[in-house]
Amino acid sequence: MQPDNLISLKDDMVAFIAGHGMRRLNAYVTEDVPTVLFEEENPDGWKDFVEHAKAAGAPFVTMSEVVLEKSDVAILLDQIREQTFPDEAPELDDAEYLVNYVGKIGYLQLGFAHQGVMFVFEVATDWYDRFQDLLETVSELGGIVLDDSDSDE
Repeated sequence: MQPDNLISLKDDMVAFIAGHGMRRLNAYVTEDVPTVLFEEENPDGWKDFVEHAKAAGAPFVTMSEVVLEKSDVAILLDQIREQTFPDEAPELDDAEYLVNYVGKIGYLQLGFAHQGVMFVFEVATDWYDRFQDLLETVSELGGIVLDDSDSDE
C-alpha cells in the first residue's frame, strides 16, 4: 500500500543516492527517448535501481516529482464542468476529492542513462493515478464533437 504523500520516500531516495556517492539531476525523462522501465514488486526496489545505476557507471541519477497544486485541481474541475452535464458528472466528485491531496507529492521518477537508453523507475500514489485517469478522460471528451445541426434541408 502506497502512502498519500511520497515526501518521505523522496527524502529516503535523496539520502540513498548521496550515500552511494552519486549526484542528482532534477529532470524528467519523457517518453520521446528510448526507455526501459524498471519493474520491481518490492517496495524498496528503487534501492536496487540506484545500485544498478552505480554499477552501470552512471555519474548521476535524474529525479522528478509531481506535487499536486490547487490550480491543477481547479483547471480539472473547470474542464469537467465544461464538458459534462452537471447531473451526469461522476468524475466531478473524484476531482473534488483531489483537493485533499493538494501540496502532496503523488509521483516520483528516477532515471539514468546507459549506452543510449534511459532506465527509469516510477512510483505513484493511487490518487495521482486517478488524477491522471481524469485528465485523460477530460482530454478524450474534449475531442468529441457533437453535431446539433438539423438535417431538414
